[in-house]
Amino acid sequence: MNRTLVLVTALSAGLTTVAGVAQTAGPQAPAAPAPQPAAAPVVPQAIPAKIALIAFEQAVFATNEGQRSVQDVQKKYEPKKAQIDTLAQEVDSLKKQLQSAPATLSDEERAARLKSIDTKEKQLNRDAEDAQTAYNADLQEAYAKLAQKVSTSMRTYAAQNGYTLVLDVSNQQSAVMWALPNTDVTQAVVDAYNVSSGVAAPAPAAPSASRPRPAASAPKPAAAAPKK
Repeated sequence: MNRTLVLVTALSAGLTTVAGVAQTAGPQAPAAPAPQPAAAPVVPQAIPAKIALIAFEQAVFATNEGQRSVQDVQKKYEPKKAQIDTLAQEVDSLKKQLQSAPATLSDEERAARLKSIDTKEKQLNRDAEDAQTAYNADLQEAYAKLAQKVSTSMRTYAAQNGYTLVLDVSNQQSAVMWALPNTDVTQAVVDAYNVSSGVAAPAPAAPSASRPRPAASAPKPAAAAPKK
């Protein structure tokens, strides 16, 4: 009888201990997900190349809109150009007068004339340089506004005609040494942009030899074939 009581008591104590341990441990954490197989690497596929060349800077100003922008800039500087031309004529006239002055001209008078010529010539150079700098800045601003739109037309043209690469040969330092003439799409892009923009060709501007000109780094008139 006593042994049975002891056994029941021991069993009860053991169950109580196991229940306490289970409560302390709490629920078990879920098992970690199985590792997923690594994605297969993307292997580049070779495709037939179709390359085109474009003199992009020249193309921008060769468009109807670009030509109109250049004319607007030139018109803006016509008054300044007239002032510079007048001063240049004055300096030239003073130099001729001094050259034809009689030998009896006093040293004081000759020195005064030389000083006047020097002063006006320096003013002429400053005015011409300032006008040239401002002209180039306005021209580059006009180019920047139009270049993005022409670039969009170029990309569309290249995609529609299956080109895989378009190289810009505007810079004379281009790495392209030679290419077939029919790879130059400059005029084709100009024509495509003119159609999409709807801007009519402007009337030709009257030529002017002394009009401020773009600096060497500014876009030049459209070129036809790439250099050989």
